[in-house]
Amino acid sequence: MKNDCFMNTEKDVIEFINNLEGYQGYVQFSHRKIDIDKDVFINKQPHISKEAGFIYEAHFTNEKESICIKQKNECWICSKSDISEIDDKDKNTFKGIGSLKVRMAQIWETEKDNLCENFKVKKLKAVVFAGFNGGDK
Repeated sequence: MKNDCFMNTEKDVIEFINNLEGYQGYVQFSHRKIDIDKDVFINKQPHISKEAGFIYEAHFTNEKESICIKQKNECWICSKSDISEIDDKDKNTFKGIGSLKVRMAQIWETEKDNLCENFKVKKLKAVVFAGFNGGDK
């Protein structure tokens, strides 16, 4: 349900984000707060440029896939999760920036649990970005 890739330079990360089509999301830089006009992309193509700081993290979705990019030491980890079949009951909304509300999806997997006599139980594997609700920019 999840796959990871690595990017070695911030240039690679910027190029990756700027080439996302049909995605909404946001970017968090290391040296400043999120600017809703520059860093949040709803109904518009993501476009970012190199800045004084570095890209600390970014989250994007197209309702079928959730992408999480996080800076880790000298590289960036890009995790992609399939959210196409996640039930609405497993999506929660939280207050975001300004009037934006951020949706997060819970990814559960069924597996045997030795604490439950090896019965199969659902276990939470990840909570990922699933888009925005409300709040026009």
